[in-house]
Amino acid sequence: MAYVGKTPAATALTSNDLADGIVSSSKISSDAVTNPKTEFTPGLEVKGDGASADGKIILNCSQNTHGVSIQSPAHAAGQSYNLILPTSVGVNGQVLATNGTNSNQLTWVDAVEAKPTVANVSQTIAPSTNVTFNITGTGFVSIPIVEFIKSDTGAITRAGAVSFTSSTSLSVTTNIAIGSYYVRVENNDGNAGRSTSAIITASTAPTWTTAAGSLGTVAGDFSGTVATVAATSDSAITYSETTSVLTDAGQANCVLNSTTGVITTTDFGGASTTPTTYTFTLRATDAENQTADRVFTLTSSFGLNNGGLFN
Repeated sequence: MAYVGKTPAATALTSNDLADGIVSSSKISSDAVTNPKTEFTPGLEVKGDGASADGKIILNCSQNTHGVSIQSPAHAAGQSYNLILPTSVGVNGQVLATNGTNSNQLTWVDAVEAKPTVANVSQTIAPSTNVTFNITGTGFVSIPIVEFIKSDTGAITRAGAVSFTSSTSLSVTTNIAIGSYYVRVENNDGNAGRSTSAIITASTAPTWTTAAGSLGTVAGDFSGTVATVAATSDSAITYSETTSVLTDAGQANCVLNSTTGVITTTDFGGASTTPTTYTFTLRATDAENQTADRVFTLTSSFGLNNGGLFN
């Protein structure tokens, strides 16, 4: 059964009528649709009003109290193109983007740029000399730019050589002055990452100025300052004993001042009454935890007046 013209009001079309193919085509009258107007040709075309309103599709909420819309570019843009949705869903953090061709196939791409990261692994290296060491992190791409940024001045020194080991490790060679440095790694695509703290310290290790060997001969049971040792560095130094001879109450029975390097005693040699040579190792440690060890001796003496310090 086919209808020509208007369908009688008493005879409403049912879903069965549509399923049976009774209605082969239909056209919605323009005066029955609010602006914008629609027609099937064969897709759905949403027209502008012929004046200033561009065509758009409005998707309302369930209560039809508000909605969102997709609207055509303005007439002045002179654009006619087709956007094709991707064939599958993306993953968390991705957005839709065109493939840059006339087909305008939309694809899922990462919303966040893939930036390298630099691990906050502290290292101390020798200053003002070529030094090779490893930088670790994530997302390194062969072969990135590696820069060292001085923490106090912001001065930048680029690594003299960079060897790509993996996406998580680089071997770099640099020559930087004394100081602490942030590390910045920039991949070839321009994405870069910087350590959150100054992880590279260029520092000179401690150097002993007191010669190794004998610090002198001291009378047994002596009380007072026995000797003073000294070392230099580009930061504060502390002194300690790595053995248990100098400061052992049962042996030399001395006290080592960790800040000044002064060695004192209240009873040199303790209970011993026999001339003895005490051999011990002292360590100088700077603020960067660099160390230098040196072996020294002190000798006790007993005789005549049993007292005095002999160098």
